[in-house]
Amino acid sequence: MARERILFLTGHLAHPRLERLLTGLGETEFDWSIADIGVKVAALATGDIIERRLKRPVEADRVMLPGRCRADLDRLSQHFGVAFERGPDELADLPAHLGRKGPPPDLSRHSMRIFSEIVDASALSVEEVVARAAAMRADGADVIDLGCLPDTPFPHMEETIAALKAQGHAVSVDSADREELARAIAAGVDHVLSLTEETLDLAEGSSVMPVLVPARPHDMDSLGRAIETARAMGLRFIADAILDPIHFGFSASLARYHALRAAHSDIEIMMGTGNLTELTDADTSGITAMLLGICSELEIGHLLIVNVSPHTRRTVAEHDLARRMLFAARQDNALPRGYSAGLMTAHDVRPFSASPAEIAEMAADVKDRNYRIQVAEDGVHLYNRDVHVVETDAFEFFPHIDVGEDIGHAFYLGAELQKAEIAFSLGKRYAQDNPLDFGVAAPPREADRTRLEKAGHTLKAKTGKAKDDKDADDKEAASPASDEAADADEGEASCPISARRC
Repeated sequence: MARERILFLTGHLAHPRLERLLTGLGETEFDWSIADIGVKVAALATGDIIERRLKRPVEADRVMLPGRCRADLDRLSQHFGVAFERGPDELADLPAHLGRKGPPPDLSRHSMRIFSEIVDASALSVEEVVARAAAMRADGADVIDLGCLPDTPFPHMEETIAALKAQGHAVSVDSADREELARAIAAGVDHVLSLTEETLDLAEGSSVMPVLVPARPHDMDSLGRAIETARAMGLRFIADAILDPIHFGFSASLARYHALRAAHSDIEIMMGTGNLTELTDADTSGITAMLLGICSELEIGHLLIVNVSPHTRRTVAEHDLARRMLFAARQDNALPRGYSAGLMTAHDVRPFSASPAEIAEMAADVKDRNYRIQVAEDGVHLYNRDVHVVETDAFEFFPHIDVGEDIGHAFYLGAELQKAEIAFSLGKRYAQDNPLDFGVAAPPREADRTRLEKAGHTLKAKTGKAKDDKDADDKEAASPASDEAADADEGEASCPISARRC
């Protein structure tokens, strides 16, 4: 069988590093070659530039572009008759990209249902509840749980349930009041939280699927009797051993979940994670990963989530990603590593895309006055043809920056350097002109990888021309300006990294 041939497109600055990286792979299952398309920064090359400068015929089975290149892959594939694809954003990630076995991880599946509780539902209007439910569903909630407050009337419960059902939501009601539970069941909810051996009669003759809990805290015998009664009644049910907060029975409650699964291998189980996420002053992504790891091992298929405290505002999305990542890892009989970085909110596994020596080599090749910013293990690097400075405090760069009276450029550099300092301090991956990636904690804006960025505010302010908006929207069109943006030779106003720069 013929070996696959991969052609890597690059620019002048990255060419030496790309060649060393590919050579360092040693023996590969494919043959590789590199095409320097005659620009400094290949990530800025448009489809038109590639069509003009890539020599024909292309002697390869596929062509790999830099991950940040905005060219239209389908158009290039049709034009050259060879498959085009994007590689990773950073060269440092290319070996892993090439060595990956099989397709990207499949995170479309999971085996856990998320019950997202609106704790003060009785104090909200129907419209407010429906709006919250829509946001929860967007984050991954499967069931909207209406929390009832003690000694607080809920006269519009039935109307609220009907409105949620009309929007296609599955609905549960969480109450300690027998009358409210009876009203919820009569209104057609899918679940009630929570019934005990003393209130299980409420579900008799209905289609509701109740969540069963001990009649008294920690009384597992009581829960066992409720389970057996529910079986005798022919009810579908979910059992919950109740997770307790740290220092108030947390480890013992984990043991109860183990015992519940050991005693009943065939039942559905719920774990409410709020007693840890809400009652522990720690970032919730790690707590969620740990708890759902326990749920994955014990085949706990239902999760009750609360997000009342401000620091838990992304907890539904965190649970959604964690359940998908853990499902994929379990299917692969693997550790939950390498499936997603979405729960790595504060740190990155590989924070630095280049070493100090590699940055120094790139800086030595720069022949223009445009400032580049990169982060390595020794700090933040700022360089152009005249200067190369490394600092760990963004303010220390001030004496080394010369932009004249260009306030917009100064503002831009200050913002980027502060972002780079944050990345260095936390151990996050930094890429100039791109937002820091905080995973599900701060979802990034959607990026269209077939178009260059619009000109940023600082560039617009600098030109003062209204037509710049239109020009920036059409960066994909073939024009001398497009070539100059990718080349970035000597023009001080050209932008070597992105059209957002000035």
